[in-house]
Amino acid sequence: MGRFLVSEKLFCCRGFSFRGRTFTLIWINTRTSQCFTACGNTSRSRIRRLGLDRNQWQAPPRSADCMRSSAFQPISETRHTMTAKSRHLRRELTALLLLATSACAQAAENAVKSGPVVELRYRHESVDDDAFARTAQADTLRLRLGYLWAFAPNWQAYADGERVQTLFGDDFNSTANGETAYPTVADPQATELNQAFVRYSGNSLSATLGRHRILLDNQRFFGNSGWRQNEQTFDGLSLGKTFHESGTALNYSWLGRVLRVNGHNNPNPLLREWDLDGHLINLSQPLPLGKLTAYAYLVENHDRQDLSSRTAGARWNADIEREGVQPGWTVEYAHQSDYADNPLSFSEPYRLIEARLRWNGVTFKIGQEMLGGNGQTGFSTPYGSLHAFNGWADRFGNTPANGLDDRFLGAEGKIGKASWVVRWHDFQADHGGSDYGHEFDASVSYPLWKGVTGL
Repeated sequence: MGRFLVSEKLFCCRGFSFRGRTFTLIWINTRTSQCFTACGNTSRSRIRRLGLDRNQWQAPPRSADCMRSSAFQPISETRHTMTAKSRHLRRELTALLLLATSACAQAAENAVKSGPVVELRYRHESVDDDAFARTAQADTLRLRLGYLWAFAPNWQAYADGERVQTLFGDDFNSTANGETAYPTVADPQATELNQAFVRYSGNSLSATLGRHRILLDNQRFFGNSGWRQNEQTFDGLSLGKTFHESGTALNYSWLGRVLRVNGHNNPNPLLREWDLDGHLINLSQPLPLGKLTAYAYLVENHDRQDLSSRTAGARWNADIEREGVQPGWTVEYAHQSDYADNPLSFSEPYRLIEARLRWNGVTFKIGQEMLGGNGQTGFSTPYGSLHAFNGWADRFGNTPANGLDDRFLGAEGKIGKASWVVRWHDFQADHGGSDYGHEFDASVSYPLWKGVTGL
């Protein structure tokens, strides 16, 4: 069984005189637990490919384990007089049994099953940029084939390969075809091994070894760049530990290589992949209001030493669920400096302040994201999912040397079955005060029929 998703994305960018249109057709295997979800990302209104989270990978507890849980402790055979107190006790025990049975049934439903994974995604992307005399027209097709093997309780092995094929000509700069007279659409032809890993997923501990995607927080610092046809993945080891009583989650990753979105066949080796020695620590703690996350990312880049950096920061994200007006906010601060053999010397801040208000099904937001710069080096996030940030025109994938101050407004909601998103950005330099311009983005999506959505 599978489903198809068709999407169209329309947006224009004032100030940059940028217009684009994207059509996407996706076929997604839904037969196994390793099915892939196609959805619109509200921050960038695009189709992205998501994998399973740690809980979805968790194998169900065996019946013996269930029977050892506190809810299944033997009930005393002592006879009780049928008083109000004993009736209350029996009701509580019955409720506990029902809850535990429901939990085991749900775990069984979430069991990881072996099986193939097939994904097919076609996209037409048109880019009209005043900086170029020609308009880019990119038609690409991605085929991804994989297999998930659940070879033991809590253990899985997975691998997938992908082929990105250009259709109907090379009227765009793919970063690999040499067509530099056209605007860039970074979806070059490529054939490569996308993921290959072994994973253990226990009740509170997870471990993944091999080539896999890494998605941390909102993917500002580390993500898979799922908007592009060729996904970004990492070679390394990821460990996760959850402390159930407190809800604390600790994640550590060691990175040995990053496989970039420009494809394994790219003639420029620095666009294909980078050898790394990276250590990522991410610690999150639920609070009465939202969640607090602290992180430290130390990455030595052997191929691009100017990108070796040490980043440390904290993030507080909260959305208050209540009737009527529902407030929310995100506050984040980080500091980045040169690391290892980086020939540059820098020390730059990062700041995000966002306030949200949800009312009658519409979410309004206002905020500021600032990436520092000193005139020579800007605060960089080369391993993140960059399309989601600082406008959909992708003008700031690389932070300018003078930094970036992005002040934005936005709203999103639904009208009937249609979902809509609007964004406005004002871009300035953090250092020197230069005006980079402004950008307006808008999208509307509508479910055409089951499994098919127009965007």
